[in-house]
Amino acid sequence: MRQGQRRGMGGEIEHAQALTHTLHFGNQFREAISAKSYLVFSNTRGAANCPITIPLMDKDDGGRRSHYQTIQTSIADAPAEDEIIVALGASVGGHPNHRIGDRYEDLREMGRDVDNPAGV
Repeated sequence: MRQGQRRGMGGEIEHAQALTHTLHFGNQFREAISAKSYLVFSNTRGAANCPITIPLMDKDDGGRRSHYQTIQTSIADAPAEDEIIVALGASVGGHPNHRIGDRYEDLREMGRDVDNPAGV
């Protein structure tokens, strides 16, 4: 389960981010779905009926590629210029026949640390 925000043209993207990029929202959201991973999100600004894209990933393992999916929707009459949409998306599982590979196996093959893939 993840989130997407859309801000009307009369405001700034930061207005939508301010609603959801806090521990008050994020921690309660994670607790509600018993999640362990970070929340993936999208923030955009647009007129009514613009697409809202909600990226999805595994709620407990951000590196499990089989769960990388995207939901896209729109609301015909929203957001108005002074409105903000916060949309939540969820899936009951990953791709049933995914062929995207195993991120952790790829990292090991590349000689990277699974817990620190960027090496920083």
